[in-house]
Amino acid sequence: MPKNKSVSIKKIAISTGGGDAPGLNAVIRAAALSAIKRGWEVYGVLDGFHGILSPEEYPSGGFVPLTREKVSGITHLGGTILGTSNRNNPLKYPIARPDGTIEEVDRTDEIVRGFRLHHIDALITVGGDGSLAIASVLSKKGLRLISVPKPLTMISIKQKSPLVLIPPSVSPLKHSTDCIPQPHPMAA
Repeated sequence: MPKNKSVSIKKIAISTGGGDAPGLNAVIRAAALSAIKRGWEVYGVLDGFHGILSPEEYPSGGFVPLTREKVSGITHLGGTILGTSNRNNPLKYPIARPDGTIEEVDRTDEIVRGFRLHHIDALITVGGDGSLAIASVLSKKGLRLISVPKPLTMISIKQKSPLVLIPPSVSPLKHSTDCIPQPHPMAA
């Protein structure tokens, strides 16, 4: 993941966070196919950000290649083929201390390092209010990303959000894939 945002994109990742919502697989499929059409490699992050924070728990190392074949025929499936998590927020990740107490720590630097380690140039994150808050922090730490809010999130999100807000008349996916080649702040 380059710090210089003018570097061209070659490899992206897609993650889904929070609870299940209709259309997650449709967003994954459309984003993956659009990226593949641009000649980019596409990977899915398993179980929200858990795949990158605990890669040892997955045979694939927490990432799965998203090829045309992998995303074919998934739009009608419920849930998300990548899995999701609405626990273990990386901004307040619970860690058991030796004395038995739980300490909440910020693990977002580990996420940014993980994307750099895997040479991921940009991230498309699909989620609700919590996922958008995490995405805002990751963006401030230099991760190039686009957030696609879940349909109910678009209703509840506050206008002061530092992330891109997409009017209901515009497809969030179309807007996301249009923005990836030239990431920059945009007015809501």
